Amino acid sequence: MRSRRELLVLLALAVYASPVAWQILTSITPADELQRGARLWPAHPTLASYAIVFTQSPLPRALVNSIGIALATTVLGTVFGTLGAYALARLAIPGRRALVLGILLSTALPAIATVGPLYLMLRALGLRDTWVAVIVAHTSIALPLMLWLIARFLRALPRELEDAAFVDGADRIQALRHVVMPAAAPGVASAAVVTFLYSWNEFLFAYTFTATEASRTAPVALALFPGVFEIPWADIAAASVLTSAPPLLVVALLQRALVRGLLAGGVRE
Repeated sequence: MRSRRELLVLLALAVYASPVAWQILTSITPADELQRGARLWPAHPTLASYAIVFTQSPLPRALVNSIGIALATTVLGTVFGTLGAYALARLAIPGRRALVLGILLSTALPAIATVGPLYLMLRALGLRDTWVAVIVAHTSIALPLMLWLIARFLRALPRELEDAAFVDGADRIQALRHVVMPAAAPGVASAAVVTFLYSWNEFLFAYTFTATEASRTAPVALALFPGVFEIPWADIAAASVLTSAPPLLVVALLQRALVRGLLAGGVRE
């Protein structure tokens, strides 16, 4: 029975990974071979498409933009999300249930319903086509989810940890910094990873609030990849592989913290 389950998991993984493998093979296939038809393996593998992407496309700049915007969104979301979640989980806030319900309802709004008002506000503030515009938009969407996720982890922690810190003379901020945060680190880390992945892959706000290569993110640059007389499939495949590499690397490096955090959220005292 176990071997059958493992076989099914491997089969599902192969199906899931097949588009990625196809993109990698396409990226190392010469253009003339692609025009002659698909092959399981290119007769003359080449990295020419990657050289073209790095030297003749806006993708390198877009990757820098995506890294900066995603990191800034993650930091802001983690800081404000942790402080807000601690207040929701530990403090006696009037109307807390209604506040939590409002936070959850805000995550149900489709992005297309908020992009117009956000665009008008950011344009009035002179922030269009800047990192700040995209960071504000991404943080506004990611923060409610961060509040909900981190609050679940904090509620699972025993209050006796903080009570012991208060007896030793610590205030709320000290207890949060030195006692609560180390205990909730896996949950906060998993929420931060989710926020980073959202910001990296988000397209609608990044496309709407940017106009030049100075602030365009990698998904937008990939969608606007240049092609005049023909579609450069190999170059587009190479660009998509490069765009997919950072989030895959983040997940691979932090997978243990991500899994621990997701499991910790379901454990209650």
